[in-house]
Amino acid sequence: MAIHPIEYRYGHDEMKAVWNEEARLLKMLSVEAALAKSQAQLNYIPKGMDEKIALGVKAVKLNRVKEIEDEIHHDVMAVVLALAEQSGDAGKWIHFGATSNDILDTATALQIKDAILILRKETIKLRQVLIESALSHKNTVCAGRTHGQIGVPTTYGLRFAIWASEIDRHIERLDQLMPRAIAGKMSGAVGTQAAFGKKGIEIQKKTMEYLGIEAADVSNQIVQRDRHAEFVMWMANTATTLDKICIEIRSLARSEIAELEESFGKKQVGSSTMPHKRNPIKSEQVCGLSRIVRAMVEPELRNNTLWDERDLTNSSCERIVFPESCVLTDHIIRLTTTIIRNLRFYPDNIRKNLELLNGLNMGEAIMIELSKKGVGRQEAHEIVRQCAMSARESGIHMKNALLNNDIVSKYMNESEITRIMNPDNYIGTAVEQVDSLAAKLTKRK
Repeated sequence: MAIHPIEYRYGHDEMKAVWNEEARLLKMLSVEAALAKSQAQLNYIPKGMDEKIALGVKAVKLNRVKEIEDEIHHDVMAVVLALAEQSGDAGKWIHFGATSNDILDTATALQIKDAILILRKETIKLRQVLIESALSHKNTVCAGRTHGQIGVPTTYGLRFAIWASEIDRHIERLDQLMPRAIAGKMSGAVGTQAAFGKKGIEIQKKTMEYLGIEAADVSNQIVQRDRHAEFVMWMANTATTLDKICIEIRSLARSEIAELEESFGKKQVGSSTMPHKRNPIKSEQVCGLSRIVRAMVEPELRNNTLWDERDLTNSSCERIVFPESCVLTDHIIRLTTTIIRNLRFYPDNIRKNLELLNGLNMGEAIMIELSKKGVGRQEAHEIVRQCAMSARESGIHMKNALLNNDIVSKYMNESEITRIMNPDNYIGTAVEQVDSLAAKLTKRK
């Protein structure tokens, strides 16, 4: 019976396949095979033994490994013994000179490599969808908001561009951390490689070359967990960006604002009791699961504070941290891509909200123009502020309050004020910024 929601509700098969029991076993077996191959190449074990071990790897079954582990209560030795059963006289050379974490940490590095490649691929897709949305809406003028209050105009294109730029930085960070997060080792019980003798460094190097990953420069019994912590923090950072995006979508979908909403299926139900509801449940799911991903940072940081050359407190913790954070991060990246791709916009509401304050939000434009005409900036600010307060209290349009002001009317006529207060004329370089960013990011790989 399934217990964890990842088993039946969240996550995608591609990422789950990286972290399931079969995948973990295959990675461990591949490490044992690579170790034997490097040792045979360096004449540390007899020639040909590595080939028999490689054949044995193909015959090992997960249920047999579990049977052995139930008897001996040691996961790595269970794998070693199951492989030895399938490797004939080469069985006695399996795991020769290695310690458990040589296999476990290197297998984890292989899994993290697979996970990162998936996360990178999906994050690139999200970046592309955001770029496309930025270009599609670069001329969609809308109300900017600060402190939850309507401010000067902005564009939806600029919003999407800002998010695309942030996602691009996450891709850059992922590329930078990959060589640090993906590192295996063959260092033995305390890091000295004593069981490998003077060939330890060569054995480690060749083993990692066969596996296609880098070797840690130095380590004790384990690869140091600052590497993994950086990767988990990347997922938390990325999840926080997705949280931010989806909070904004939820806010803009509020009934009182209603500028956009998530796609809603023809047969989709919003509420069990309120038939009219169209809730932003996908965005809410992203926001909720991002909390779980962020919560993984503290455990993984603590996994780096082990006793002496190593203790076991990281092991049980990481069995949860790695698969759960990777599966959930991948899930919410994909979900956010789907949300953005299928957003529904309501232009009439966008315009209504832009004009909701009867021109009050265009005060900055008037202030700047007055300053250009010779009124000091601070004086212009005070004049416009007084006009805005008067308009707010009396309920008249800001334009009328400005026309009623002697100083303003001295410098501007009605047609000029109307032109300056047109929101479409006050978006600065928003369009150019979107075009520039899109051109830059579309060149990325």
